[in-house]
Amino acid sequence: MSTASHASTAPHSSTAPSFRPASASPAYAPRPGQVAPVLHLRGPILLGPDEELSEAWVVGGAIRHERPDLPRGTEIQRIDGFVVPGLADLHCHIGISGEGTGTSLAEARAQARTDLATGVTLIRDAGSIIDTAPLQAEARMPRLIRCGRHIARTRRYLIGYAEEVEPEALPGAVAEQARRGDGWVKLVGDWIDRDAGDLTPTWNAADFRAAADAAHVEGARITTHTFDEETLPLALEAGFDCLEHATGLTDDTIAQAAAADVPVVTTLVNVGEFEQYASAGEKKFPAYAAHMRALRAGRYARTRDAFDAGVSLLVGTDAGGVLGHGIIHDELDELSRCGLGASAILEASSWAPRAFLGAPALEDGAPADLVVVREDPRTDHRALRDPELVLVGGVRAGRD
Repeated sequence: MSTASHASTAPHSSTAPSFRPASASPAYAPRPGQVAPVLHLRGPILLGPDEELSEAWVVGGAIRHERPDLPRGTEIQRIDGFVVPGLADLHCHIGISGEGTGTSLAEARAQARTDLATGVTLIRDAGSIIDTAPLQAEARMPRLIRCGRHIARTRRYLIGYAEEVEPEALPGAVAEQARRGDGWVKLVGDWIDRDAGDLTPTWNAADFRAAADAAHVEGARITTHTFDEETLPLALEAGFDCLEHATGLTDDTIAQAAAADVPVVTTLVNVGEFEQYASAGEKKFPAYAAHMRALRAGRYARTRDAFDAGVSLLVGTDAGGVLGHGIIHDELDELSRCGLGASAILEASSWAPRAFLGAPALEDGAPADLVVVREDPRTDHRALRDPELVLVGGVRAGRD
């Protein structure tokens, strides 16, 4: 999905907002001190689902489709294998510890490099407790597109994670986080309501609309955490740009999301953990426990139904906090269990998220953020599990 086409579909706005593409964020600013070798890639080079080259070059940290003129004696390293754009994780939390607290910057750096080692060269951080902006300028790091901090209703989310506000302060909080991040804001759209004993939306229709409008005025896009069925129509009708988890999708909201070209970021590994959440709350909140179990049980069929209806699926792991980092291949395995083929899984983890974020892939002149694998990932997604080479800006991951 292209940024421009989605902007034109957003309701409740007299003019289409001008969204900031990921390629204009600090994640794509030059990184000093990096020396990238000249590489000759002997492909195929997978430019897109239906486009490939037999060879390409990496020169000055960029991908080149034709052999460049180089000074005599330039050393060129030959690399053989299937070349794909680096994988993208659109729901990842850099800077949150396993205890649900903010990490040090050194710990956040280690989290990001763990993800990079698996072939993830692009992360949309879907909310962090700490400011991870300094990591964007560092070498051998994935590109990091930040959402700022989660925004949640007072006492309706995990303790310490979010900026907690009431409805009257919501537009101002959204505007503030839009300015702190890289063109994205994350709203917590629903959570357990202890009075009701079940999941319920944490905002009403007017609140969702005010949040979306506030983000769009800032030139940002807005996404929402959502588990509950009732939250999805509120977010879609308000003009939200993306849906996280979306475990409560129904036939109606699947059709609505497809028609509005609003993608769903899959976090199926996390949804698989819903049994633990249900068991923990069952004694006090039996309705909540039953609801969470039902959402978990329907996760594969619901995801496949959304895919079949034309909803764009984008891979996210929800790593950070409860889940450890480096789990993108577990998420790809989950998509396979939904019945998606290898080509569709590669699309959801590479080309589609880059197009949605406005981030480059392997176009001529783009930063050489790529993965090289031995076997064809269009035939078996598991080929991506063991990368021969991971580059960011032409620099090998994990090497000093």
